[in-house]
Formats: sequence, structure tokens, C-alpha cells
Amino acid sequence: MSWLHILIFTPFIVALVVPLLYKQFVHRIHTGWFALGVPILIFLYLLSYIPAISQGNTLIFTLAWIPSLDINLVFYVDGLSVTFGLIITGIGALVTLYSIFYLSKEHEVLNNFYVYLLLFMGSMLGLVFSDNIFVLYAFWELTTIASFLLIAFWFEREKSRYGALKSLVITILGGLSMLAGFIMLAMVTDTHSIRAMVASADLITAHYYLFIPAMALILLGAFTKSAQFPFSIWLPDAMEAPTPISAYLHSATMVKAGIYLVARLTPIFGGTWEWFWIISVTGLITLLYGSYNAVRQTDLKALLAYSTISQLGLIMSLLGMGSVAIYYGTGNEGALYALASFAAIFHTVNHAVFKCCLFMVVGIIDHETGTRDVRRLGGLMQLMPVSFTLMAVGSFSMAGLPPLNGFLSKEMFFEAAVNAAQMSIFSMESIGVLFPIVAWLASVFTFIYCLILVIKTFCGRYKSENFDRPVREASVGMLIAPLVLAGLVILMFFFPNTLSQYLLHPAWVAIQPALAQAGELNVNIAFWHGFTPALGITIAVIALGIILYVYLPKWSKIYNYYPRAYTLNNIYDQLLKRLENGSRWLTNAYMTGSVRHYLIYVFSFTIIIIGASLWLFDGVAFDFSGDAPVTVYEVVLTVAILLAALTVLFSNSRLVSLVANCTVGFLVSLFFVLFRAPDLALTQLVVETISTVLFLLCFYYLPKLKKEFAGVKFELTNALVALGVGATVTIMALSVQSTRLFPSISSYFENSYELTGAKNIVNAILVDFRGFDTMLEILVLFMAGLGVYALIKLRLSGGKENEEIK
Repeated sequence: MSWLHILIFTPFIVALVVPLLYKQFVHRIHTGWFALGVPILIFLYLLSYIPAISQGNTLIFTLAWIPSLDINLVFYVDGLSVTFGLIITGIGALVTLYSIFYLSKEHEVLNNFYVYLLLFMGSMLGLVFSDNIFVLYAFWELTTIASFLLIAFWFEREKSRYGALKSLVITILGGLSMLAGFIMLAMVTDTHSIRAMVASADLITAHYYLFIPAMALILLGAFTKSAQFPFSIWLPDAMEAPTPISAYLHSATMVKAGIYLVARLTPIFGGTWEWFWIISVTGLITLLYGSYNAVRQTDLKALLAYSTISQLGLIMSLLGMGSVAIYYGTGNEGALYALASFAAIFHTVNHAVFKCCLFMVVGIIDHETGTRDVRRLGGLMQLMPVSFTLMAVGSFSMAGLPPLNGFLSKEMFFEAAVNAAQMSIFSMESIGVLFPIVAWLASVFTFIYCLILVIKTFCGRYKSENFDRPVREASVGMLIAPLVLAGLVILMFFFPNTLSQYLLHPAWVAIQPALAQAGELNVNIAFWHGFTPALGITIAVIALGIILYVYLPKWSKIYNYYPRAYTLNNIYDQLLKRLENGSRWLTNAYMTGSVRHYLIYVFSFTIIIIGASLWLFDGVAFDFSGDAPVTVYEVVLTVAILLAALTVLFSNSRLVSLVANCTVGFLVSLFFVLFRAPDLALTQLVVETISTVLFLLCFYYLPKLKKEFAGVKFELTNALVALGVGATVTIMALSVQSTRLFPSISSYFENSYELTGAKNIVNAILVDFRGFDTMLEILVLFMAGLGVYALIKLRLSGGKENEEIK
């Protein structure tokens, strides 16, 4: 086991210890201080990998888990995984520090909070470092569960439960589809390793019948996780969680999982028109949808939620546009279009930094004023000057203004959109011009809502009557984390190439390995490239954005004409409601309360499945040539068993039916005597005796029947099902006996004395060969006996007034 394995599982281990620490120190120290050391420790450890990955090296650490199924804990360390790992732990450490001052230990159940947070952190780390696709899927679904618990942290609120359930339903459906896609990839490549799949990319692309379904299913999982249109509806409702959770989930972790997956799998699927169009178009639609809807929001967290959707769409579209470089291969054109992939990684890092800062500032505003409604806010600049500065830095970085890091990656985005419009492949000549147009229009809305965040919140007249408490600046402890993030926003603008050399470029190599091997991945980040089309788009965004913000009250009325009945949220609610009503109707249709009906369902299904399998696969075969002759004793016993079984069916008395049933068991034991298996016969006799006694005890306490059965009413359905089951089981048993695909295993058990030292082969099988099975059977029998004893001893109230048992 490597140190990386230990550290990735450290959050899970500490999560188990947190409740004990909380119970011990609940009144003396905030639980967050115990959790804070985990992300800091992992962050510092991951920094030690930077020298290796910056030199183009990769590291692999393997820990056997299920080697028989080729499922092992293989952690792959390269630029892409380390970059995301540093985001997860770095932002995680700052969020944990922020939560210590944001959440009150007197009013919150902090042990639950930090258990969920650590569970999520460990799941994300396992996800980004996993090389095995099925291990990746396991961590993927762990993030879904952890996010559900985090979003529903304030579970007493209906909106929190609703938002958590919506995120769970949407993302888990996407995860299941992704699993199906992974299985298809494993079928094509005969490997579970992502590295091996990248090496077999040509084989996957050539397998067209599975290539398209696998790609579509995997993208469905990525789109649901990263809130791409139309699956983006879960993210705004997730804002009901406490602000530290929102800052972590929606800036650095959960929503970035889909981004990571697309980036990691681009070397496999990239270079095809399906991958390019689906990702690029979905990203641009999400970008425009999120920015357009963000402007109409009056709640600051809701505004940030839609801005997150928009920024995720921007990153996703860049990954789609950058995938074209794989089609062009090595050369100038390939290197040119590969810059979009670099911009995607760069903006992923930038977005994590400035978005987390913005969430924390909004949390500070809510904490100090008691509201997030922009209609009530205003004039806070003089009362909260530090928060105003932090909000300005984060917002203007998101808007793409210098001297902030968002300006650099936003310029790269515009350059990528302009380059995409000039592509001569994938039928780009006719509609490629829409790429820069959509990018420009969405960026205008982005600029507008960034102005709303700053101006409507901090500028204007302060209205003291809108607040139920004196407004003041937040405590120093709550300001430390956003101050660090704001400082990074500025530092990354002035020293982008340092970040690029040690993190961004190695991550870029993982997305474009072919160009990296050819030595054609080179980029120099600068804030001035002359008067380029990208700069012109930026100037046009600022000019139109200012104009539209000034006249916002006039043109924003267009939002009132949006048909509410056809919103994505309404469609989701109606679909969920109809599914619930349909499932309720279906359940009520077959859950009649009759045991007879349930048995008909079970036996009918058995007949259909086994009968159809025998018919379709030519499984029916009878061969009696090697069977021993049937003796007169066996015929007599068979007739006797049939008569006893019929007596069970046609008897008018419970006692007679019970005796006949037990007679069947005793007669079966005589068969074992005839077949020279005395131990089995003795076991059968003991079991039947105990079962009969227990039945008699149960029947003694059952209510008396209101009237004896006058006779058995013939039911055609019952008869057909009974005959069908009997015929199916008989045919199956005879076919199995007559058709042997493999040598009998009985020869192995014949050596029981040499293998186990047992002279009795039956005892050897029961005690040694299948000892666990026998032990569990005894355990089940013991539990059943306890249940029967409890029913007899306690005499459940109302038992004698039960209705007649049909």
C-alpha cells in the first residue's frame, strides 16, 4: 500500500472518528479543527508530485482489491489528476476553515456536517486518481450519496429535502448510464484500465456499434454531474445547503467531476464529429442558458448557482472544441485547436478560485445581514469594505476583466470560439459562425449579473429598515479563506506561466497525449496579444453589458413572458408526479393482499423464464439409457407420496392437511433409505419431526375458522399454474440429468477421506466442503425458531380476532 492510498482513504477513516471527537469535545472546541488537518495534509503531499509531473513523468500505485475480476485500486498520478486533487484539497481546506467560523457549534450538528464533508472529499479524490473504470464508478456514486447528505443537511426544511432528492435522482440516473457505457468499453478493449483504453483508442473508434452507445451513455453521466443543459435543474435547488457546502460542491468538487471525466476520456473519444458536436453544442447551450437565467435571479446564491451552470458550460464547450486537435493530429492546425483544451483546464482552476470566493462572500452577507435578496440589499460598501473588495475581485474575474485571472482564460475561450468558426471539418462552414456569436452573447449576460453582484449589493443607499440586525463586517476568521482566494485570483493573473509550467501544461498533456509526444504543446500566457478578435469581443461584451445593465429595469420584463408551465423544473416535477401516480396505480393493481395471487405471479414468471429458456436454447433433452431400473418399492412410495400430497389439497381440516404434509416428508426419507443414504434419511426424519411440531404449535394458537370447508372449488388459473410449474420443473430436472456439459463433480467428493479425513462423504460435504452454507442454514433455522417461540410466548394482542384465513 502506497502513501497515496493511505492519504486518499484518510478522509474516510477520520470521518469514522469525528463523531467520537465531537462527543468528547462538543463544548470545548469546534469539530472543524479536527477535520481541517486532513485536506491540508493531502494538499501538501500532492505538492510533492509537482516536480515529477512537470517533467512529464507519471506514477502508478496499485493495491489489489478484487484481482479475480481485474478490479484493483490502481491510482494514476499525472498532471490532470494532481491538478484536480489540488483543487479538491486546497479549496476543501479553505472551505473547512471558513465553516469553523460560519457554523455555530451551539446550533448545528457539526459531527454530521464534517462526516459528510470528509466522505465527499475522499470520494472525489478517489474518483480523480482512479485508473480502473469500475473503481472510478464506485467513487463516482459515493460522491452522489455524499452530496445528497450535504444538500439535505438542514433536513427539517422542505426545500433542502427537495433539492437533495432532485440531485440524487438526476445524478444517480446519469451514473447508472455511465456504468453501462463503461461496461461497453470494457467489452471492446478487454481491459478496465483507462490508460490501456487510451492506448486502444483506434480499436474503440472502429467498433462503431458500441462506440456511439458507450460515448452517449458516458456523456449522459458527465452531463448530469456537471449540470449541463437540460440536467442543470438540480444545481439551483442544491443552494438550500449551508453556504460552505455550496462553495465546495459547486466550485471545486461535484460539478467538476463531469468536467474531469470528459477531459480524461477525450484521448479515447476525441477526434470524432459525434464527440465534438455533442460536447461543444451542449456546452454552449448551457453557457447561454445559465447566464441568461442568472440575470433574473434576486437571491444571491441562486444567481451564483446559474452562473456556475454557465461557467461549466463554457468549460465543457472548450473541451469539445479542443478535441478536434486529435482529428488533425500533429501539425500546426492540431496544436492551434488544442489550445481550447488548455483553456478548459485553465478556466477550471480559475473558476474554482473565484467562484469559491464569491460563495463565501455571499455567505458572509447572509450571515451578517440575515438576507440574500438583492432587492433588500444595497449600500453595504461602507459597512463591509473588505467583503466589497472580495466581491469585486471575484465578480470581475468571472466577468473576464483585467488584472484578474478570469480575463486570461476568457480571452482564450473567445480565441477558441473564433478558431472553431474557421474549421473546415465536421460541416463547420455553415454554422461555425454561431460559436463566437453565442460565446459573445452569453458573456454579455455574464457581465450583467457580475455587475448586479457588486453594484446592487454594495452600492446605492443603505436601507437600515430592511435588516433586523446591525450590519457590520464579518469576523477576521470568516474573512481569511476568501482573502486567500482573492489573492490567488490576482497572483494567477501576474504569474500565469508559473502555474502553467507546473500544473496546467502537465494536465494538458494528459488530454492531448499525441501532440505532447510530438513536442507541439507549447503555450505562453500573456495579458496582451495585440488587437485580436478575442480582444474585440471582450470590448463589445463590456460595452453592451454596461448599456444593458443601465436599462435593465426596462428590458428585464421579457422574463415575465417566459411560459412557466414549460420550464425544466415544472417538467421535472410533473414527470415525477406522473411516475409516482403510475407506480401507485400499478402497485395497487397487483398488490391485492391475497397470498394466492402473489404465488400465481411468482410461479407464472418462473414458468415463463425457465420454459422460454429451455425452448429457445434447445435445452429439452431426455436420455434414460443410463438410468437404473425402477423397482416396485419406488413405485409404491411414489404413489403414496402423490396420495399424501393430494390429501393436503383436498382435505377439509387443517390437522389432516398438516399430517398429510408431514407424511410426504417421511415418505421422502424412505427414498433415501432405498438409495442407501441413511444419514440423509435420518436428517430428513429429524427435520420433518421438528417442522411438524412447530406447525402444530402455530396452528394451536391460530384463530378458529368460522366454518369448515364444504369442498374445494376448482380454479382453472390455479390448475394451469400448478401443472405448468410441475411440468417445467420435471422437464428441467430430466434435461439436466440427460445433458451434461461438464464432468460430474461427484468424483471430487469421492476423495473425502484424503481431503478432509472424513469417512462419511455426506458429513464431509456438509461440514467441510460447504461448511459455511451449513452454518448459515443452522443460523436461519435458529432465527426461525426464535421467531416462532416469540409468537407463542408473547401472544400478540388481537391475534384471536383475526379474520378468517383464506
